[in-house]
Amino acid sequence: MIEIKVPSLGESESEATLVSWQKAPGDRVHVDDVLAEVESDKITLEVTALESGTLVEQLRPEGAVVTPGEVIGRLEPGEVEDAPAVASETVAAESEPKEAAPAPVKEAVAPAEPEVALAVTETADNPRQQERKPMSRLRRRIATRLKEAQNSAAMLTTFNEVNMKAVIDLRARYRDQFKASHGVGLGFMSFFLRAAVVALAKYPAVNAYIDGDEIVYHNYADIGVAVSTDNGLVVPVVRDAGVKSFAELERSVADLAHKAREGGLMPDDLKGGTFSITNGGVFGSLLSTPILNPPQSAILGMHAIQKRVVVENDQMVIRPMMYLALSYDHRLIDGKEAVQFLVAIKEAIEMPAALLLDL
Repeated sequence: MIEIKVPSLGESESEATLVSWQKAPGDRVHVDDVLAEVESDKITLEVTALESGTLVEQLRPEGAVVTPGEVIGRLEPGEVEDAPAVASETVAAESEPKEAAPAPVKEAVAPAEPEVALAVTETADNPRQQERKPMSRLRRRIATRLKEAQNSAAMLTTFNEVNMKAVIDLRARYRDQFKASHGVGLGFMSFFLRAAVVALAKYPAVNAYIDGDEIVYHNYADIGVAVSTDNGLVVPVVRDAGVKSFAELERSVADLAHKAREGGLMPDDLKGGTFSITNGGVFGSLLSTPILNPPQSAILGMHAIQKRVVVENDQMVIRPMMYLALSYDHRLIDGKEAVQFLVAIKEAIEMPAALLLDL
């Protein structure tokens, strides 16, 4: 008899919810068939069959809170034969292309939200209504972590603005060549990741965090990049951003964003970032104060690019400008350091050739 166990969860996660059983007792299963799904605070994991056989017992019901390694069912191993086709029509139907099997680990997917029209369709025959829905584990986790950040850190935000003309011109000139050479687009995020690496090296406290009465510094930059999904915000981590080329940075961001939105984030993808970047500008945000991602001590907020009148060489000119925001833990980072860090980001973006030449 083979025990069916809850897989390992992400860092600091000690429990999950058994969302559903995909097989019932008596069902025959093949190796790697999905038996059940468990949802942690960050992702949904598929529990798959290690051997072919028959599911003989479900030890935990749907909706139960389970822990890593807990036995939730039992499988009787044995050979399983595929059912033969019974008619030519069946064979033809089975030959049709099928959707790919789901990834072993996927992001938690919440049920469809109720139509907002509930709030605006009141008539004599359709009185005002309310609907209550339980929060998903991911949404509860987001709420908890954001409140923890506000409660534990002395959070402050400093602002600056950056002229994006040099980066926009550089991208326009080399975008097609970059794509042809590396197979990935040249976006804005790689410039900000590289700028953050440069600034973090100059101001290491921004890349550190407080642990009790100690400060933990890092000689590397694992930078979290916030990704908005249908189910909530996740922050997968670009590892060793300081040693990656522009193409490697773009590829890392694209891969993580795809996995976050389509399913496939592993627990390790979300662990251990030392600094984070969030881009509210993709939704049109002009200015915001991002919240820290504990235990990190700082987060950079990017915003929408807008053409504005600025003064250059005593002349009024129109330039594509972006507001930047740096939220930081004032317990560790002094205001002077925070301002200087943000200025270093601004200078690197406004002189992108220096980033490419590692100046």
